[in-house]
Amino acid sequence: MQKNLSRYWEWGRKVVCIGRNYLDHCAELKNPVPKEPLIFLKPTSSYVQEGKPIKIPKGCQNVHHEVELGVVIAKGGSKVLESDAMDLVGGYILALDMTARDWQDKAKSQGKPWSLAKGFDTSCPISSFIPKEKIPNPAEIDLWLNVNGAKKQEGTTKDMIFSIPYLISYISNVMTLEAGDVILTGTPQGVGPVVNGDVIECGISKIINMKFNVESE
Repeated sequence: MQKNLSRYWEWGRKVVCIGRNYLDHCAELKNPVPKEPLIFLKPTSSYVQEGKPIKIPKGCQNVHHEVELGVVIAKGGSKVLESDAMDLVGGYILALDMTARDWQDKAKSQGKPWSLAKGFDTSCPISSFIPKEKIPNPAEIDLWLNVNGAKKQEGTTKDMIFSIPYLISYISNVMTLEAGDVILTGTPQGVGPVVNGDVIECGISKIINMKFNVESE
């Protein structure tokens, strides 16, 4: 029996994230523009849905918001051609890649992985599932994010350095993609800190939006 894709968050195996996929975001963090996708993973235990808070982990002093388009994989594949890549897509989500920036900066300075900075509990807030037909052209949608009603991020997927088909093909040539996996495609400029008591609201064009309260752990 085929599993209900709208509940991917219950049985999906991995969250594959793309760093530095927007030129303006590279510039704001003074990072070099990548020549190939920068990939890191979040555990599925980092998922959190609306109605529950984003929790700043104990010992972290600087958590940043990063709004992203997420791609939900409907059928698995390995070494997928770019021309066939969209056949794997079942739909999309709106997601946040919450980042413990101080932990990430420390890890970078020591040449260590970003796992703690990117994978803490509630570091991947997600929307409800968006069927594929609701976003016929994911390369031309707008992303936005407000904190306490003030606009912080606004961008378009037209500015992504690496396209969704390219990312799917690239990732699948390194690790097999499986049904229920999610690919977070990167964030536009405007990332910044949130603190206890803040309210984050974000959206994809007029298609979907979500809201989360921020709490200290």
